[in-house]
This record gives sequence, structure tokens and C-alpha cells, in this order.
Amino acid sequence: MSVKKLMLAAIVTAVYFIGSSFASSSTDPGEYISVQLLGVNDFHGQLETVRTRDGKQVGGAEYMAAYLKKHRQENENTLLVHAGDMVGASSPVSSLMQDEPSVEWMNMVGFDIGTLGNHEFDEGTDEMFRLLDGGKHEKTGDFEGAAFPYTAANVIDKRTGKSILPPYLIKEVDGVPIGFIGVVTTETRDIVLPSGIERVEFIDEVTAINQSVKQLKAKGVQSIVVLGHVSASSNEDGTNPAQDFAEFAPGIDDEVDIIFGGHNHGYANTVVDGKMIIQAYSYGTAFSDVDLFIDRETKEIVNKKADIISTYHDGIEPDQEVKKMVDAYSADKQMMLGQKMGKADAPITKEKTDSGERPIGNLIADSHRQNMGTDIAFMNPGSIRANLDEGELTWGELYTMLPFGTNLVKVSLTGAELKEALEQQWTGNFQTIMQTSGLHYTWDKEAPPGQKVVEMTDADGNAIQPEQTYTVTMTNYLATGGDGFTAFKKGTDTVEGPPTLDSFITYIIESGGSIAPPELGRIKVQ
Repeated sequence: MSVKKLMLAAIVTAVYFIGSSFASSSTDPGEYISVQLLGVNDFHGQLETVRTRDGKQVGGAEYMAAYLKKHRQENENTLLVHAGDMVGASSPVSSLMQDEPSVEWMNMVGFDIGTLGNHEFDEGTDEMFRLLDGGKHEKTGDFEGAAFPYTAANVIDKRTGKSILPPYLIKEVDGVPIGFIGVVTTETRDIVLPSGIERVEFIDEVTAINQSVKQLKAKGVQSIVVLGHVSASSNEDGTNPAQDFAEFAPGIDDEVDIIFGGHNHGYANTVVDGKMIIQAYSYGTAFSDVDLFIDRETKEIVNKKADIISTYHDGIEPDQEVKKMVDAYSADKQMMLGQKMGKADAPITKEKTDSGERPIGNLIADSHRQNMGTDIAFMNPGSIRANLDEGELTWGELYTMLPFGTNLVKVSLTGAELKEALEQQWTGNFQTIMQTSGLHYTWDKEAPPGQKVVEMTDADGNAIQPEQTYTVTMTNYLATGGDGFTAFKKGTDTVEGPPTLDSFITYIIESGGSIAPPELGRIKVQ
């Protein structure tokens, strides 16, 4: 018996002797089985990228693999699960190969169950199913797909009225069944290109979970886990539970014991309404380790404990099999990734001001406006995935910053329609502050939604006139209502532009090969 299993057995024994509510179901602690769940969320194909936490290097596929394999060995009853966004918005080594390398990595590590995140839909449902089930792509050829099953209870095929994947999966561990229910945030309908999800709809997460719980209970399953690409957060001591899953927990059937969260790339290790909620940051920098004790007779979880473990490089050797795979894919793309595109005179970051303005957002919006020659430009911060460090800029770094294959679009909008779009920063389903070029505005944090924007001017300081028409550049994602900005769909005189990344590279070249953080002050809050 492992040290971890012995510790949990001691906990169960101690609780039995002080009169626990489950003591009557069994008088022998040996009647309990220990199960370890290792969870990952929001990996985003970050095979080759390394980050820093607490001054130490963290992340990278070969280090995550080493940690997961090490922890799997600590308990013979281990299941490796994920809560979505394992692909999409990926770094170049994965995304240039249609994210097949990330799926290959998951197969190598040995995932048992996964669910969908919003980014699994980035290239539409057909491509999503190709990565899951296997198939041929014109760029990469044949691919075997994922070697493990996926579950999604709240993604419904509009034609059949049924879920596109099994709403739940049952894994039997040492003779005891454990149910796993997958859900993805309903925000997906607002943050994915509409063309990619036109055949599906996303129903309420709690409703879908409870429907699946009812079916699992009818099958005699009493230990139930939710894999949810739904936001969650807490303090490190478990206090201050927040985000959607904390709000949803009281409405979720009490037979659910464990909820894995994702989507907001945060930390969560807390309990709400008796349900443990866990999330382990993002990008391969951490994973969750959940230890359960299950009563063999009642088949219910009677003890649970969770830790969030950072994948620090110190003290562990990288997995050599994974490293060899990542190096092989990297070498194949090295010439393209290492191509020099220019330089940054200073760091250009996603760090936002109190008003929501970001230096890198300003710069990208400037590149939009210059390339398309418009009065105004917008950029949504969710599509900016990395900072730019000071010094030489390579194609790979720029691609990592702008990994989505969006194109620029030029449209005409009235001043009134521009204000309507800005107000949707607080009234839409997915609230975010857009970055601007050629447009300055002030918003009032005390004003009610729909009346936040109190002043709008153009680049020369002239007031934006409601009836006047302005030319505006944005990505085709925003132009089709992405991030909930439906006002942009009113744009007329549409002109298609170049790919967003190509436009930014052109901007660097036309800037003499050198860029710097633009001045702030385009967005003000009062």
C-alpha cells in the first residue's frame, strides 16, 4: 500500500472511531478503496513553452508528463482526466500541425477521460471530431485521433436533439463505478466563430449535469465527478469561492462530490455546498491531485482531499519520450519559427490599467487601422495570447501572441452603432474591454449597464457623431458578433482584409522593423 493510501486509510479509521456518519455502513476500513484523480485544464497545446512562477521555471509538456507519471505510480487506482481547452490558441509546434501533437501527447501520457472546452470548437465541429476520432486533413494527412473517450452533456446537435458526445461515462475502479459528466461553458456560443458552431447549441450547464446525475443514479452509480470547462476560483486556503461553478454548486445534485473547473485559468481548491471544486491554473504549469475514499458497500465517496501541484522543473527529470516527440516537431518547424521579424524596444504586455486598456492591445489595434486605412480599429483582448519581450522578435513569438487564424475586415458603422458596441462591453454575455485605435472614450464605473460610455472622440479629439458613418477595422471574429458584440454585425460595405498575423508583421516592417509600447490614455474610467 502506498504512503498516500496509508494516510487516507488512517483518516477513514480515525473518522470511524469518532462516530462519522459513514461509520455505520462498514466497520472495516479495508472496505474502502482509494482512488486518485489527476486533473489538467486549459493546456492550450503549450508543448514547448515554459513560464515562471515564484521565480522558478514551470510548465512544458515533458515536465508535466514526468509529474503525472510519477503521481500515477503512487496509487494503483488512478484516473487521468481533463476539463477542456487542451487544444486551441496553441503555441506553434502544436497549432501548425492542427494540434495533432497535443493529442499525441495526451495519448502518450495516458489520459482516461476528457471533456470539451470552447477552444475545441475553434475550427468547427468537423475538425473537433477529427482530432477526437481520427481522420485525414489536407495539411497533415491521416491522424489516429484521441486514444481515450470524451464526454459532453450540454452540447446538443440541433438536427437530432441529442448530445454530440456521451453525456456521461462510467469508469469501474476496483469493482466500484464512478460516473464522469462533461460540460462546457455556455459562453462558448459568444466566444467562438458562429460558423464553427452553427450545427450545435449549448444548454444550461446545471440542467445538463442534473439530467446526467439522474441517469447515473438509475444505473446504481453513487460516486459522481463533473469535468467542467466552467470558471472557478478561490483563495489558496479555500476561502472566497467565486466564478460560475461556485454559483452553480448549490443547484447541482448533491450526489456530485467533485467538480473539476477550467476556462478562467485560475486557482480553485474549495468546497461549496459539500461539493469540492478544483482548477489548476493553465498552460501546463500545474495539475490537480484529488484523493478519494469510496465505500465498497454503498459505492459513495466518503472522504476527499485535493492539492494543486505546480510543475516546477526543480527536483524532477523531464520525461524523455515526450521530450523526444516535442523536439522532433520543433525541429521540423524551426526555420519558420526562428525567422526574424524585427525587434521590440521595450516589453509590450497584456497588463491592463484600471480602465481596461492594454499596451499590446493598443499596438495590435494600431496595426489593424494602418493596414486597412480606416478611421477606427478594435481588438478583443481574448485573442491576444502572449506578451512580447524586449529584443528580437521571431515569427514563432508573434504567432504565439496571435495564434488564431482570423482575418481583418473593414466595415462602415455609425457613431450610434459604435456606442452600442462599446456598451456591450458590460451588457453582453461575455464582458470584456475592447482595445481601440483612432477612438478614445471615457466610461463611468458607477453608471448602469447601457449608459456606461460618457464620451467618445476620434484620434483628433473630435466628438463621435451618432449619425456620422465611420470606417472600422476588426477581425472577422468580432465582425460576426464574437465575444457578444452583436452591434458589429450591423456593419455595411464589408471589405475582406489580410490575416491578422500577416497584418501585424506588415506593421512591424512599415515601422522600420522596430516597435514600442504605445502611449496609454485611449480608454479612461471615472
